Amino acid sequence: MKDIARRAGVSESAVSFAMNDRPGVSAATRARVRRVAEQLGWQPSTAARALSGEGSATVGLVLARPASTLGLESFFLQLVSGIQEVLSSHQLGLLFQVVEDVEAECATYRRWWAANRVDGLIVVDPRLDDPRPALLDSLGMPAVVVGGMEVGHSPAAAIHPGISNLWADDAGAMASIVGYLAELGHRRIVHIAGMGGLAHTERRMLSLRVEAARRGLSQVFSVTTDYSDAEGAEATRRVLAAAVPPTALVYDNDVMAVAGAAVAAERGLSVPRDLSLVAWDDSVLCRATHPRLTALERDTAAFGRRAAQELVCVLAGDPARQVQEPVPQLVPRESTAPPAAP
Repeated sequence: MKDIARRAGVSESAVSFAMNDRPGVSAATRARVRRVAEQLGWQPSTAARALSGEGSATVGLVLARPASTLGLESFFLQLVSGIQEVLSSHQLGLLFQVVEDVEAECATYRRWWAANRVDGLIVVDPRLDDPRPALLDSLGMPAVVVGGMEVGHSPAAAIHPGISNLWADDAGAMASIVGYLAELGHRRIVHIAGMGGLAHTERRMLSLRVEAARRGLSQVFSVTTDYSDAEGAEATRRVLAAAVPPTALVYDNDVMAVAGAAVAAERGLSVPRDLSLVAWDDSVLCRATHPRLTALERDTAAFGRRAAQELVCVLAGDPARQVQEPVPQLVPRESTAPPAAP
C-alpha cells in the first residue's frame, strides 16, 4: 500500500478506500490507484481480509442429498463447474459440503456464520416449507437460491432482502414434454420423478397433472425416486409390470433414463417401437445411448455461471432480485415415436 500510495501521489488511506470500493475518494483517484496497483501486480490478501473482519473470500454450497447419487448425475458436476469458473475470476473460493438432510444443512450454515467461514451462499434444491430462506434472513447471510422457490408456475415476488433467486420454468418445460408426447399419440405416460418435497419436483408433477387434464389424458401419473439409477430402474420395472403399462416414460435426469432404457431391453421391449423415453436434462449419456434419448436441452454450466455472478453482485451490495432462465428446449431423438397400435 505504501508503494501504491507513493507512486499514485495519495495517502495510504486513499489507497485502502479505492481498492476496497469504499466512499471517500473521487472516481479519478480511484481509477489512478487501481491503475498503479495493476502495474505493480498487487492482489488483495484473502487472509488479511478474513483477519480484519472484511470477509473470508469464500462462498459456501451445501448439498443435502445422498452422497452415493452425486457421482452419477451430470447436472451438479456441470453446475459446480460453471459456479467455480466465475468465483475463480473474482478470487473467491468455494466451500462445498454434503449432508444428510436440510436440518443438517441449516446447522452447517449456522456454524459457517459463527466462524465467519463464508461471505455468502449458493443454495440449491428449494423445498416445500423451506426453512432456509428465513434462517439466512436472520443471519444476514447473502445468498442466491438456484431454482424456483414456489410450487406454482412461477415464484412469488422476492421477500428476502439478501437473497436473489435464479430459476427456470419447470412447469413450462413439463408441459412441452406432455404436449409433444400427446401429439405423437401417447395416452399412458408415467413421470419417473426425483425426490418428493423438492419444489422443482412438485412443480413438474403438478404441471404433468394439469397438462394431462387439459388434454383429457387420464392414465398419467408420477413416481418419486432418489434420482439414482437403481431407484430409476426399480420404478421402471414397477410401472412396466402393470396390467396396462405406459407407452411413454419421462425421467427427471439422464442417469435414470439410461437405466430405464436398460430395463426396457431386459424385458424385451423395443425403444421407441414399444416404449418412448424422455430425459429431463440432456448430456453425453443421452447422446451416447442407443437409441439416442430425446431430452430437454439447456446449458447447465452457464446456469451455474449466472448463479455465481448473481451472488457476486449481491456481495457487492446490489439489491437482491429474481432472474428467470429461458425454458429448456426439447430435443427429439430416436427414443420417441408414436405408440404401437393396441
